[in-house]
Amino acid sequence: MTVILLRHGVSASNTARTLAGRSTGVDLTDRGREQAQAVAARLGALPIERVVASPLLRCHRTVAPLAEKLGLEPEVDEALVEVDYGEWTGRALEELVKEPLWKVVQRHASGAVFPGGEGLAQVQQRAVAAIRARDRALAAERGRDVLWLACSHGDVIKSVLADAFGIHLDGFQRIVVEPASISVIRYTPTAPFVWRVNDTGTDLSALAAIAQQQGEKASEPVPGGEVGAAASTDNGNAQRPDARSE
Repeated sequence: MTVILLRHGVSASNTARTLAGRSTGVDLTDRGREQAQAVAARLGALPIERVVASPLLRCHRTVAPLAEKLGLEPEVDEALVEVDYGEWTGRALEELVKEPLWKVVQRHASGAVFPGGEGLAQVQQRAVAAIRARDRALAAERGRDVLWLACSHGDVIKSVLADAFGIHLDGFQRIVVEPASISVIRYTPTAPFVWRVNDTGTDLSALAAIAQQQGEKASEPVPGGEVGAAASTDNGNAQRPDARSE
C-alpha cells in the first residue's frame, strides 16, 4: 500500500508570518491556489483511489482540484489535523522565537508540549496511527495494493516520515516539507519504505535562495514547517516568502 503525503499549499498565515495552528478560515493565497491546480495536473493521471484530508480549510482547498479531476469525494480525517499549538496559536513567529520552548521544539521535539495544546510526541502518535490504520483498512477492503493520498500539515507529515525512516522524533526537524510538496511512503508487511520526500516537481527555486544565504546565520525550522534564517523573515523561512509552517 502506498500513500502520497501532500502538504497544503501556501496559506494566508504563511504570508502573515503567524502560527495558524487550528485557526478556522485560514485560506490559501493566490500562490497556494496555483499550487493546488499544479498538484492536480501533476497527480491527476495517477490511479489514486482515495483522497483524505485534514479538516482545516487550507487542506480542503489544496485537494479540491485533484479530487475533482479524479472524480473522488475527499474524506476528512480528524487525526491528520494540524498540531494544537495552544497559546501559541495566532502569534507572530518573531515573538515565539524568544520563548524558552522554542529551543526545545528545535532540539528535543519529543519533550515539547505547547502551553494549553498538545505535545509533538502526541502528534506523531495520532498521525502515524491514522495513516497505518487507514492503509490496513484499504488493503483489507480492496485485497490488493492501493495508491491513496493524505493532505495534512508540515509537522504532522514530518512526524510520519520520521517514523517511516525509523528515526527518533528528536531528529524530525531535519526533514523539510514545503507547501504543496509530496512525500511518498510504501507500507509493506515487514517495514515502510520512503520513496519520495519534499518533492515539488520541477520547481527548484528554493535551492537558489538557499545558496544566497551562504554566510548568514544558520537557519532552524519553525514549528510546523521549513528551515529558515530565523523567524523574523517570512515565518522563519527566508528562502521563500510563501513557504510557511502550517
